[in-house]
Amino acid sequence: MNDHSDDAPLLPGLKPVLELLASEPQRVDLVLCKKGLRGPEAREVQNLCRRNGVRFSLVEAAALDRLCRGARQGRDAVAHQGVVARLAVTGFCGLEELLAAVADVDALIVRSDKVTAEVIEAAKNLKIVVRAGAGYDNVDLAAASARGIVVMNTPGQNSNAVAELALAMMIFMSRNRFTPGTGTELQGKTLGIHAYGNVGRLVGRKGKALGMNVVAYDPFIADGAVFEADGVKKVASVEELYRVSDFLSLHIPATEQTKGSIGYDLLMSMPKGATLVNTARKEVIDEAGLVRALTEREDLKYITDIAAGNQAELDEKFGKRVFATAKKMGAETAEANVNAGLAAANQIVDFLKNGNTRFQVNK
Repeated sequence: MNDHSDDAPLLPGLKPVLELLASEPQRVDLVLCKKGLRGPEAREVQNLCRRNGVRFSLVEAAALDRLCRGARQGRDAVAHQGVVARLAVTGFCGLEELLAAVADVDALIVRSDKVTAEVIEAAKNLKIVVRAGAGYDNVDLAAASARGIVVMNTPGQNSNAVAELALAMMIFMSRNRFTPGTGTELQGKTLGIHAYGNVGRLVGRKGKALGMNVVAYDPFIADGAVFEADGVKKVASVEELYRVSDFLSLHIPATEQTKGSIGYDLLMSMPKGATLVNTARKEVIDEAGLVRALTEREDLKYITDIAAGNQAELDEKFGKRVFATAKKMGAETAEANVNAGLAAANQIVDFLKNGNTRFQVNK
């Protein structure tokens, strides 16, 4: 089971990062670049990140100093030259080692490792794959199904961690990202929840505890009593949800129907000073529409746990009105990791002993 760590190795320096992006971009998890850094090499770093799908974020020089730890005040250019890459951490040194490791296994638990068709082909005895978390887009479902391999997720195990992060993000943005200036309070504001599943319900309950008015929309829950039991108002449409929400917490999965569905029209309909909080998937955002809405509405804010493909552009154009975590942080708690790991192991045992496929996602 793979998970990123705060101890992930760092590669400081403009030229070393540029060379690695050009030769082995798969080894780079995230590139952090000092705000205001200019020059052809700095632009090439950004271009290579976009071309290879590597996350990129603009940060203050002080943040790079803290990361590198060895940099002294006034000597940050020597220490990191304004660019630091965080290297990808996997449970295996490379693909060949992973392929060898799965050769004889009956079951596989993964966190962030990609279970591709090649991995599935190499695992001759594989019967079940469990993704320790709710999302499972890192598993090739078609390849697994073709081999008769069951794929499961562990819904609900990370829910509280994600919900707490969503509320923290709202506070962070309402208080100007903890920089000087007058902020706003959550109490009395309307919190909209897009998708009322495990995470959405917890966000709603925590929002109500903070004195927020909570509304929700989920086309897959027809029973209004589900919302009423939590003191949440069910709205009739996604358009109404965005129109009334001062804070909108997004929890929809990335499907063919939802990809790119959150864009210009919905964002422009939100109340003055509204904030969109995305702890779901970056693919559900129409990034061009997001840029357009933020450009035309200087009061709108966007915070995400999944850096956008155009995150560098967002950071450059909109400053404190946007924020992306340096890595996906939703499930990054000790409790969530233990919960998801134990659930995955128990589901495998139950499947192999009793044939239980309750959490199968490739039926």
